Amino acid sequence: MKLGKYSYGIGDRFNHQGKAQLNAMIKARKAGVEIIPVWNKSNREHMIVKSTPQQTRQEADEAVASLKWDLPYFVDADHINLVNVDKFIGYCDFYTIDVADYIGKEAVEEDIEEYVEGNRKFIGKLKIPGLDEPLNVDEDDLTSFALKFLTAIEEAGKIYRYIAKKTAGKGFVPEVSMDEVMQPQTPTELFFILEALAARKIPVQTIAPKFTGRFNKGVDYKGDLVKFRKEFEQDLQVISYAVKLFSLPDNLKLSVHSGSDKFALYPIIGELIHKYGMGIHVKTAGTTWLEEINGLASTGNEGLEIAKLIYRNAYNRKEELCKPYASVIEIDESDLPDPTVTDKWDKDKFVNTLRHIKGHPDYNPNFRQLLHVGYKVASELGDKYYEALRKFSDPIGRNVSENIFERHIKPLFAL
Repeated sequence: MKLGKYSYGIGDRFNHQGKAQLNAMIKARKAGVEIIPVWNKSNREHMIVKSTPQQTRQEADEAVASLKWDLPYFVDADHINLVNVDKFIGYCDFYTIDVADYIGKEAVEEDIEEYVEGNRKFIGKLKIPGLDEPLNVDEDDLTSFALKFLTAIEEAGKIYRYIAKKTAGKGFVPEVSMDEVMQPQTPTELFFILEALAARKIPVQTIAPKFTGRFNKGVDYKGDLVKFRKEFEQDLQVISYAVKLFSLPDNLKLSVHSGSDKFALYPIIGELIHKYGMGIHVKTAGTTWLEEINGLASTGNEGLEIAKLIYRNAYNRKEELCKPYASVIEIDESDLPDPTVTDKWDKDKFVNTLRHIKGHPDYNPNFRQLLHVGYKVASELGDKYYEALRKFSDPIGRNVSENIFERHIKPLFAL
């Protein structure tokens, strides 16, 4: 099972926007770019909204059938591990193997010694085509790598082999995720991560490293764009070389997590993947949920009142809602409007405050981030929220599709 060159993770918290999301891929195809849709949803999201992987599979299958999509598509068991993967088996054909929690967990001494001995051939100046300077590698570097990453790589192997056994040879796309850590991986570390994955016969098709800068949920990139460009380009060069050297899948590509709304990065990423003829996987989820809220608010009256209620409840429970996402949000609470204020807003004020339009005088990234992590309170509305999604499906669907195509795909591929 092989993932296409360009793919897009289209998470959907409440499983109602599959057709609208796929419609954005259809628009891209008509514009000349084939993007493979991947419906991703994590165990955490399933637990919060009380959904199941079966529902995500059903949503994807129904969207594909309804819109007569004739290219491949996938359902991603996002950020899984051995504790929670079983519930995804049978419904997913893309598995994001998350081993970030194992980075830094020290391996046993014998394994470290074996690893260092097996990779002595790389000691010295490691020349990678395209890099301005060779990577300098000594024995201490190999030991440090093993101390930091070997346990995580071994865990990835365990998870991969478990899934392969459970899926009984049906095939799936494996991604390895190491992005939810504090420090970005260096080009040298990425090289040895790929070597270790290949040595353990993990046919990884996408790799999600930690990049420099902050990838906060639902808002733009925060960091040094020059540094990001250099790092991203080096990662592409390392992957290109590693694919040949280690006989990894020829479609191996970078995966950008928390990839929605990173408008400052899309032109850079698009330029570099074009320059090197590489693919890309961009993973999104919360941006679709936020467009559901915007779609509801834009209708006024009942829809707007539901949007206001969700914000009020999120505001009153912000500590609880923000805690699981503390590493990927930055909210200035002093800039959050009080619900007594938002209750008086008209639909335009609410929409313009939430919608990510850079430079708009009403846009508030703090308001947006709080609502991003506030989907739990919407799920607690139960039938009231789901009935509103069905009642206002047309304006919500237009928002979702337009957001993905106009603000995400077009700038990434310079359409």
